[in-house]
Amino acid sequence: MKKLLAIALAAGMMLSATACSSQKNSGEGKDRETIYQVALLQSLTQGYYDGIIKVSELKEHGDIGIGTFEGVNGEMIVLDGTVYQALGDGTVQKAADDETVPFSNVTFFDKDGSVELSDISNVNALKEKLSAVVEENGKNLFYFVKMSGTFEKMNVRSELKQEKPYKTLDKALETDQTEFSYDNISGTVVALYCPDYMNGLNTPGWHFHFISDDKTKGGHLLDLKFAKATAEYDATPEFEMCLTDNGDFQKMELSKDVSDAIKKVETNED
Repeated sequence: MKKLLAIALAAGMMLSATACSSQKNSGEGKDRETIYQVALLQSLTQGYYDGIIKVSELKEHGDIGIGTFEGVNGEMIVLDGTVYQALGDGTVQKAADDETVPFSNVTFFDKDGSVELSDISNVNALKEKLSAVVEENGKNLFYFVKMSGTFEKMNVRSELKQEKPYKTLDKALETDQTEFSYDNISGTVVALYCPDYMNGLNTPGWHFHFISDDKTKGGHLLDLKFAKATAEYDATPEFEMCLTDNGDFQKMELSKDVSDAIKKVETNED
């Protein structure tokens, strides 16, 4: 059974818990202004890789997003309503509707603005430019960014599917992470920004995934370089989180500080 934690940020802070809904989301009304999160990055980092919802249900909650699949079987890129699976062997496929998801963030993308970016030499420079947009528009909102262009350098990673008993994510990536570097590749970066108060539920700041225009290459973005690209952004004020009452999940110490492990997972840095 899944449980839904709903936080409405538009009018103060309101917290409630209800059963996860499996009804189809029309994408109309306030649901378009909600970040929908499956589980916690902290639970994924500690090694909870069992799927909580199916891809078919995830698509009812958004048409853009990032995440992973059961057993951390590759990186998820949701773009224009399609869920792509960038596998550990470097290939990309459309995820099957019955594939299950242990962690993800999605929303319905409604463009609130855009910014032209130029002469970006690395991922830290990109974070700095996008963070300026956040500061200007409201640092306590969530943001999804869709950035298209031709990238002089693109470095991504994925990982091979894990089998039980699961290792923690940083340990799994030590042996089963695969990295891929591409030159002059056209595609789209899908980025999520989480506010600082999300520490403990997700990673504050930026998280980037990439998929090529021909949908054959992609993964978790580690670094990049480009001369020019257009970044469209959607600022989102509401948040919902879907949890599970699975016994293994309920035994986890989710208040445990795993910030060092998350940094290593996100950036490849110790």
